[in-house]
Amino acid sequence: MRTLRERILMEKKTKLYLIGYAIVVFITPVFLGNNYHLMVLNVAAVNIIVVLGLNLLMGYAGQISLGHAAFFGLGAYLSGILTTTCGFPPWPTILLSLLVTGGVAYAIGIPTLKLEGHYLVMATLGFNVIVYIVMIQFDRVTGGPSGFPGIPHLRIGGFVFNSDRRMYYLLWSISMGVLLLSLNLIRSRVGRAMAALSHNEVAAMCSGIDTEKYKIGIFVMSAMLASLAGSFYAHYITFISPGTFSIFFSLQLVTMVLVGGMGSLWGSVFGALLLTVLPEWLHGVKEYNVLIYGLVLMIVLVFFPRGLFPGILQILDKRKVVRLTESARLGKEAP
Repeated sequence: MRTLRERILMEKKTKLYLIGYAIVVFITPVFLGNNYHLMVLNVAAVNIIVVLGLNLLMGYAGQISLGHAAFFGLGAYLSGILTTTCGFPPWPTILLSLLVTGGVAYAIGIPTLKLEGHYLVMATLGFNVIVYIVMIQFDRVTGGPSGFPGIPHLRIGGFVFNSDRRMYYLLWSISMGVLLLSLNLIRSRVGRAMAALSHNEVAAMCSGIDTEKYKIGIFVMSAMLASLAGSFYAHYITFISPGTFSIFFSLQLVTMVLVGGMGSLWGSVFGALLLTVLPEWLHGVKEYNVLIYGLVLMIVLVFFPRGLFPGILQILDKRKVVRLTESARLGKEAP
């Protein structure tokens, strides 16, 4: 158990991290003259929203999902179809998409989350496959393999988010809001219950924690965050197709969690940003980009099993301890 002083210091450190993070985010476009770079960072912000929710599910509630691309796709297609085909206004449609996706997640979460281990993985994988097939087969509604075009941009009054720069500030503001919400959640009573659940479900039940309620609740919340990201993605790109929401994207999301660090929300930001930008950096090596990408992932998972971000922090802490020890030793040896 941390002392009150340690908790206060941690909260101050978190506030400093958030302030520094916000400053970096909002000054970055000043140094980027290329809209393509802004587009990549916008996609990274969308991925951060999904990965934060998935890390809450995997790292804090101890549940593994390979179906989050499906929830991401549900948010995108619901927002796209309702605004384009039915003429609904975008912002209320995003909220409606959240509620519908949350309802779907609750309906499948009740039976699915009774499973454990690889059975749970296969169940969520099956859900992803079903949603993917529906996106392709219901071509009269979804556009099928050809995709669904013409999705309107978001707007507030007369201000339209129709450029990469405008969407950059919107998407990164939303991602920082989700990060702040997640940080507050894990420090709350709910977060402590989730931590107990991830360590030992039986012990958590014996402590009086309603594990089923918390498992379903965090699963629904995680799915709704994926839906939120999907809605913003649809209104940003203005075109969606089933290939974006396949099982391969679910695997990529899980990889982002593992590389960043399970149970580390800052690691989620780091992992999503790294694995979104890394393929763009590797375009210069052409046919070797897949090989280098796989090599980087292998090195990270072998040498940083807890995740790259926690691993870097651990190295920095060790160096700090070494410096303090060396300073103390030199101080004793001085006359």
